[in-house]
Amino acid sequence: MAKPIPKVGSRKNRRSSARKSARRIPKGVIHVQASFHNTIVTVTDVRGRVISCFSAGTCGFKGRRRGTPFAAQTTAGNAIRAVVDQGMQRAEVLIKGPGLGRDAALRAIRRSGILLNFVRDITPMPHNGCRPPKKRRV
Repeated sequence: MAKPIPKVGSRKNRRSSARKSARRIPKGVIHVQASFHNTIVTVTDVRGRVISCFSAGTCGFKGRRRGTPFAAQTTAGNAIRAVVDQGMQRAEVLIKGPGLGRDAALRAIRRSGILLNFVRDITPMPHNGCRPPKKRRV
């Protein structure tokens, strides 16, 4: 019986693990999303492809401890350690959200030794937002 010919773009004939370790990234973007209950740190290259992604939950924090500044500091440290091994030297930092982990994550990124081009706050702000509910009549 004849073997089927694999498609050119199929997943079977790709070596994804070998390609990921060989990639060298000199410059990247660090996205910090700090909510009240969790902190998510995502590191991407300049084109937006994700290199590493960590949250306070994946770093071992559960429940209320995920929203703490210490959890955000640990999360940012783990994310940075993963990309420094791949050769990242410069980064831009984009911070989103009102959570407690904003400053702690930024402090951990600064301490890591990566040169920061800029730090920008991209928290979404409503321009007068949604219509409030009608007044209560008692």
